[in-house]
Amino acid sequence: MNQILLLVLMFCGGIAIALQPSINGRLAQKVGTIESSCISFAVGTLLLSVVVLVAGRGSLRGIANTSWWELTGGGLGALFVTMTIVAIPRIGTTAALAAVIGAQLTTGVLLDHFGLFGFRMIPLDNKRAIGVALLMTGVSLIVKK
Repeated sequence: MNQILLLVLMFCGGIAIALQPSINGRLAQKVGTIESSCISFAVGTLLLSVVVLVAGRGSLRGIANTSWWELTGGGLGALFVTMTIVAIPRIGTTAALAAVIGAQLTTGVLLDHFGLFGFRMIPLDNKRAIGVALLMTGVSLIVKK
C-alpha cells in the first residue's frame, strides 16, 4: 500500500475513533458502562471473525508463539473504550479526544524515538518536538474552561 492510501485509511480510522465513544456512550445509557464496553467488543469480535474467515491470510495458530505482552492489546482497547464511555458524558467529546490525541502523539514520538517493539527508530528532532508542543498547547486550549 502506498503512503497516501495508508494516511487516508488512518484518517478514516480517526473518524471512527471520534464516533465510537459517543455511540458507546448512548448504548451505555441503555445497558450500563461496562456492559456497553462488553457489547462493543463482542460486536467487533464478531465482525472481525467474519473478516478473518473471508479474507484472513495469517494463521491463528501463531498465537502459540507469542509473548504474554503481545496479547495485551485487547485489554488496552477495552480500557480505552471504557474510559471514553465514562469521560465523554462528563467532559465532552472534544476534550476527551483532545486528551487522547495528545497522549497518543506523545507516546508515539517516544515509541518511535526509542524504536520500541522492534519497529523502525525515528529520532525525536526539533520539528517533532515543536509539533508535540503545539499539539499539547492545542489540547490545553480545548480542555481549558
